[in-house]
Amino acid sequence: MRAAYLLRRFGLLLAVVWTAATLNFFLPRLSPRNPVRERIIQMATSGGYVEQGIDKMVKAYEAKFGLDQPLWKQYLRYLGDMARLDLGYSLSAYPKRVIDLIAEVIGWSVGIALFTLLVSFTLGSLLGALIAWPKSPKFLQYLVAPLMTISSVPAYIFGLVLVYFLAFRVKIFPMSGGFTLGTVPDNSLAYYMDVAKHAVLPALSVILVSLGGWALGMRGMMVTVEGEDYMILAEAKGLKDRRLFLKYAVRNALLPQITGLGLSLGYLVTGQILVESLFGFPGIGSLLNRSIFVYDYNAILGITFLLILSIGVVTLILDLIYPLLDPRIRTGEGK
Repeated sequence: MRAAYLLRRFGLLLAVVWTAATLNFFLPRLSPRNPVRERIIQMATSGGYVEQGIDKMVKAYEAKFGLDQPLWKQYLRYLGDMARLDLGYSLSAYPKRVIDLIAEVIGWSVGIALFTLLVSFTLGSLLGALIAWPKSPKFLQYLVAPLMTISSVPAYIFGLVLVYFLAFRVKIFPMSGGFTLGTVPDNSLAYYMDVAKHAVLPALSVILVSLGGWALGMRGMMVTVEGEDYMILAEAKGLKDRRLFLKYAVRNALLPQITGLGLSLGYLVTGQILVESLFGFPGIGSLLNRSIFVYDYNAILGITFLLILSIGVVTLILDLIYPLLDPRIRTGEGK
């Protein structure tokens, strides 16, 4: 039964990825815009004149990228390329390949997104658990309203506030960029300190907004857990408050939080597009934003496909490890 369950989950993953990838392929092509023609005209007019023979150039490049073939052939070739993680060439940065463009910026996005996610998850879950715990200090109850307010504000809006006060008025942190202009990236401590300083505001804007959501979610689960029979029994046995809090309440309330954490990990690839664009942070969100602006089909398809794949894989991993986290959950054994 365990093998059958694994096959079902893997088959569901393939079905979800295939469906999403199919929509990902066809939806952009509903637009009448021609990405190759637009890019060639942009290059031709950048010097103040229109080059002759643009139509011939467009046909040549469409043949190069396979855009002159019937749609069904493009689709089959697209599925084959995605199966090999071959994301093709960038239309706006040719002859660079999309995977190379992603490789240049993904470290920036994953680094800041992973840091903000883990910090906000840890602090938010702990804060939410303490707010809901009856024996916690009463002043923590007054944090609920501010947390609800902050969690409802988009991160990029909060980022604008931080830029105004901490970069424009006080001038503690730089307003934008991943590092100081003119700096040559190297492995020196000064370079990494410069990068960290530029990352403070985008990271802080995401952490403060996400903190409220994690805290409120954990608070709600803690309230539910506190009324369970095993909590009442454990308290009747005279167990210490610290053990009741950590081993019984927090451990069980964390399960839904871990599901949310796993899904959030799937969004690490493009989870902070607007924040990265606001701060000019050289991450994959900014790359996607630029690709949409210049209508780079291949880059858009490649980045969004990685998002779809990452969410699907993380969901599959969660399905497999969830029974290990909670023995009450079964995957069909003995049925």
